[in-house]
Amino acid sequence: MNGRELVTSLMRIGGLYGLTAEKFSLGRRNADVVQAMLDGGIRIIQYREKTKKMGLKYEECLQLRAMTREAGAAFIVNDDIDLALLVGADGVHVGQEDLPLEAVRSLVDENMAIGLSTHSPEQALAAEARGADYIGVGPIFATQTKEDVCAPVGFAYLDFVAGNLNLPFVAIGGIKEHNLGAVATHGARCMALVTEITAAADIRGKIAALTRILHG
Repeated sequence: MNGRELVTSLMRIGGLYGLTAEKFSLGRRNADVVQAMLDGGIRIIQYREKTKKMGLKYEECLQLRAMTREAGAAFIVNDDIDLALLVGADGVHVGQEDLPLEAVRSLVDENMAIGLSTHSPEQALAAEARGADYIGVGPIFATQTKEDVCAPVGFAYLDFVAGNLNLPFVAIGGIKEHNLGAVATHGARCMALVTEITAAADIRGKIAALTRILHG
């Protein structure tokens, strides 16, 4: 199974989608946080560190790539296509203002998944038509973990994607333990939580609590 197949199959199965956020990790290293995520059963990890120097990001991604491969988990790099290629990531995730999907595909070949953040029905339909392997749907709620983020899209957009697209998708943005169940009732099978996981004192315990909600 290549990276593209691994990412899409895991997203269709559903569950939690983990992201790094060292700024919100209580002083812990990304490697320690990701290991706790993997130990807790998360099988999709995205490396998202916007402000670090490229050399440091490269070293971290090499380590996380090895960890995720050993755990049978998918490893996705946010934005940095060259970094994703260098470390053998399973996928790359880009935003609406990054390189167009067609350009990204020309760089990464057919074996790497491409995810695209979307914020409206028009963007979702365009992503599907242009060959995205999965989309991010959000922000569902207000979030403080990403700069220059758009206004919350709420449940109306999530309902549209769940009812009209065949692409795998991950709901993201302001999702917490107290609203996770509501997001699931609107059709999301795969959900990304950032600070709710990275800032938890007991990451494995938090993942267990979240997983009980999803399976409840």
